Parts: sequence; C-alpha cells; structure tokens
Amino acid sequence: MSRKGNCWDNAPMESFFSRFKVELIYAEQYQSIAEAKSGIFEYIEIFYNRIRRHS
Repeated sequence: MSRKGNCWDNAPMESFFSRFKVELIYAEQYQSIAEAKSGIFEYIEIFYNRIRRHS
C-alpha cells in the first residue's frame, strides 16, 4: 500500500511482480498447488534473493 499522493511507493513491488511473472509463472506449467508453492519458494529464496543481479 502506498502513501496517499505518492505514486513511487509501489514501484519496487510492481517491478518485482513483473519479473516474477515473466521469469517464473508464464514459463512453467504446474500440475498441483504444492508444486506451484515449491516453485515460487525456490524462485524467491534461491534465485531472486541470492543469484539474480539487482540494480
């Protein structure tokens, strides 16, 4: 949630979810909810936080 009248508060999350959808969600076919949860956890904790370069 952004502060009233400040459009820049939401920019980091919009950027994250954009990359998240392109790099993981649209690229994979999940067979179950458990498989999706596992893939999301691995993406965030292993790839996004530790490996992916951040600007």
